[in-house]
Amino acid sequence: MSRRQVAAAALALLLATGCAPTRSGSLGPAPTAAAPTTTDPTTAAPPATAAAPPAGTTAPAPPTTGSAGTSRPATLTLELWYVRDGRLVPTRRTRPTTVATSRLALAELAGGPTSAEAAAGLVTLLPDGAEVSRIVAGTADVRLAGAADPATGRLREAQVVYTLTQFPTVARVAFGSAAPAGRDDYADLLPPIVVTGPAIGDRVTSPVTVTGTADVFEATVSVRVLDAAGRQLATTFTTATCGTGCRGGYRVAVAYRLARDQAGTIEVYEVSAVDGSRAKLVAVAVTLTATP
Repeated sequence: MSRRQVAAAALALLLATGCAPTRSGSLGPAPTAAAPTTTDPTTAAPPATAAAPPAGTTAPAPPTTGSAGTSRPATLTLELWYVRDGRLVPTRRTRPTTVATSRLALAELAGGPTSAEAAAGLVTLLPDGAEVSRIVAGTADVRLAGAADPATGRLREAQVVYTLTQFPTVARVAFGSAAPAGRDDYADLLPPIVVTGPAIGDRVTSPVTVTGTADVFEATVSVRVLDAAGRQLATTFTTATCGTGCRGGYRVAVAYRLARDQAGTIEVYEVSAVDGSRAKLVAVAVTLTATP
């Protein structure tokens, strides 16, 4: 082959290569999985904007249910709201972990108080059969079994609202066609002093931390610890974040000394401005652990 023929052949090969499509470059973005469909209403995703807790109240810590990449705790603690003397009263339950927390909470609420709680006057107005049908955008739709007693129907709803709104997925509860309601809508059903901790039957150590909300004179909340014989072991007081016409949160630790474990009582009250007596008193039966 002559030099002219070799050059022509090389030029033809070069032109063919330049016209071939490139095999390099990006493969494009990785495919994104579609958002999962929630089938269990008690595990619905929380709303984009969480509702603020009622003014002056302390929102309960959500039950522990673990997180992605970590092992799930064996138990969770629920806050249940029962009724005493026509007012709402909180207590707690520790149960095996489940993803259906709302369903479990309603079942525990309908199951009624423990013997210790019943002895303290707690009752439930919620019958068996209450169900959460769905949770959408922070609103839980709840079906209640049976017709409500006009005298106690609102208290029954308040039990459900206060119990379900402990969960971050629930800010309001809708009962049938009625507008959704939150804790503020039932705040008038709270007693002047609410004790959220310790709960009835808890085993406590010194110093014991007492928490809750109150609407009391000059926001002053008093606490004392009594032994099994009713003798005063310790006393203290604190100031709620609001008081005298508004509800505020409080938290105070009180230390006591005790030689042996025994039944005891935590009393939370207002000192009367009229005669100095203990007013609006809430008594919580506990087990006091001996101090070193």
